[in-house]
Amino acid sequence: MLECAVMSHPHAHKSPAKRTKIIRLAPDKTKGTVAVVDSRGKDFMTPAEMDRLLAAARHGRHGVRDHLLVLLAHRHAYRVSELIDVRLRDIDLDSAHIYVRRHKGSISTQQPLPGDELRAIKAYLRVRQQHRSARSPYLFLSERGPMTRQAVNYLFREAGERAGLRFRVYPHMLRHSCGYYLANKGCDTRLIQDYLGHKNINHTVRYTRTAAVRFEGLWR
Repeated sequence: MLECAVMSHPHAHKSPAKRTKIIRLAPDKTKGTVAVVDSRGKDFMTPAEMDRLLAAARHGRHGVRDHLLVLLAHRHAYRVSELIDVRLRDIDLDSAHIYVRRHKGSISTQQPLPGDELRAIKAYLRVRQQHRSARSPYLFLSERGPMTRQAVNYLFREAGERAGLRFRVYPHMLRHSCGYYLANKGCDTRLIQDYLGHKNINHTVRYTRTAAVRFEGLWR
């Protein structure tokens, strides 16, 4: 709580002496007492940081599965609820495509699977065949059955710690990382909007407005 002393004019009162009025100002709870235009911290990873996270994910107890979890989450900008909802039928190995089923009223799309993703999927499917819940329609399985949000959050945090990253890694950070990667690659806002499934383009412009590629060459 801040206090400001305000001096009243002496003729405004019957007493000739100056009187002091104390005004108490409530602090801004968002960021001290200063209004902040964008109070969000860094909520994405660079390509180099993503490489470290992917490498660390390989060395977990279920490295083949966890590496694929991280890879798909980043490459296809999955929300955690969408990631654990990926079904076997969503993947077409013959055409090398995956149906990305969006939640929260977002737009679902068919997206290509590059070679490294296909190899990672096939490697995991070989391991998955030995699981007691192999008949489950869900792609990702834990020891007890389909993956949960809590399990994915834990795995990503643990992988981030093994990678030596100086910030806590959480699944939605990879969705943001995908958006910023595409923006820095020079992709237009509409393409990024469709790829991420945004219905409202205002949710997409955050990536293109702050993309470092926009400011390249300003001082040459």
